[in-house]
Amino acid sequence: EVQLVESGGGLVQAGGSLRLSCAASGFTFDDYTIGWFRQAPGKEREGVSCINNRDRSTYYADSVKGRFTISTDNAKNTVYLQMNSLKPEDTAVYYCAAGVAGLALRHWEYDYWGQGTQVTVSS
Repeated sequence: EVQLVESGGGLVQAGGSLRLSCAASGFTFDDYTIGWFRQAPGKEREGVSCINNRDRSTYYADSVKGRFTISTDNAKNTVYLQMNSLKPEDTAVYYCAAGVAGLALRHWEYDYWGQGTQVTVSS
């Protein structure tokens, strides 16, 4: 059974940091790209960042470039999203997803999704 389990969300003040984790199981981790997406109430799902687990290439949305860092621990089948300098507009439910289409943030190309973790940034 494929599982993606996010953790690490919470409430933080603007300018603070959080680290999200995405623990994966049930598929060949190294063969997949893991993406982070977020969705705020009333807004469309937005791609945040992704990483190719084989060559560790990464991609970031312009809105988080320079503030967020994605990394992978293949031994633990876990992908992390370090979020620094958080802003109120980063408030959303954050989801991780797994796909094989390549290094991109097109959500329809991801096959497996986690249940999400809430990130709330207060001003």
